Amino acid sequence: MRRMAGPRILFVKLSSLGDVIHHLPAVTDLARRRPDAHLAWAAEEAYCDLVGLHPAVSETFPTNLRHLRRNPFRGAAWRSMFATRRALRQGRWDYVIDAQGLLKSALVTRFARANTFGLDRRSAREGMAARFYDVKIPVPRAMHAVERNRRLVAEVFGYPVEGPPHYGLTPPEAPPAWAPGTRYVVLLHAASRAAKRWPEERWVALAALLAERGYAAVFPGGSAEERATAARLAARVPGSLAAPAMSLLEAAALIAHAQAVVGVDTGLTHLGAALGVPTFGIYCATDPKLTGLHGGDVTNLGGAKAAPTVEEVATAMGLTTPAA
Repeated sequence: MRRMAGPRILFVKLSSLGDVIHHLPAVTDLARRRPDAHLAWAAEEAYCDLVGLHPAVSETFPTNLRHLRRNPFRGAAWRSMFATRRALRQGRWDYVIDAQGLLKSALVTRFARANTFGLDRRSAREGMAARFYDVKIPVPRAMHAVERNRRLVAEVFGYPVEGPPHYGLTPPEAPPAWAPGTRYVVLLHAASRAAKRWPEERWVALAALLAERGYAAVFPGGSAEERATAARLAARVPGSLAAPAMSLLEAAALIAHAQAVVGVDTGLTHLGAALGVPTFGIYCATDPKLTGLHGGDVTNLGGAKAAPTVEEVATAMGLTTPAA
């Protein structure tokens, strides 16, 4: 007798990097419960390679909505969107789950022409998005973002959320060729808003403490301005390195092979947690209760208008105890 194929399930979680990472444990949960399922993910193109590091994700669909919004008169942007819409419509989905709760993600769920599931009006970040779903599911807003994603998917498929979250990513096998040949710690200084940034003098002091213990500090930066800041910081501590421009997969490779990650409230800091690296989150303007580092070997420090001191971070990292 021919074995019946498992359900075809499409997740819609477009952006940003932190939001995408927060959904990974829900994918792990479902893959364990339904190993026969075919799991696919619609995300912004910039994140599709990262999503592909999860072994349970068989397909990714780049949406390019950000590119389209920035370049509304470019034919290539529209052709890319139409190609994704066509591919989603041909997917023969059994379930389409919008895990983001925004109008733009709800629109993408309609591309798939299948049964759609999402947060109800009170639970979604944009309540109007719930009008696009066939099944609307309440999930408490007071839960951490990771647990909200897990709860949503568990409610769709009727199983309880159990145990700690597992992000499930397969780490890249080696760091980038330019990474230090010695032990290193990644220091993620850049943030989208100035209020989220830790003072430069504190980064320099932390890098100096790391150097005393035999660790090289690596300062990445996404934009040209952030890389200039990274170069300025690295120049002040001998043995430190300003990372060159790199792809998200290169960043994952760098982080996966670090001894630790220290970062402000930004997506790459969450990537450290997702890859199982000891990760220390520095919060200067936001409360980590709902969107801070979650699961694994993580430590959240500071909070809204309560940036941690160098001593607090160093103590959490064990740098204030005598070297072994």
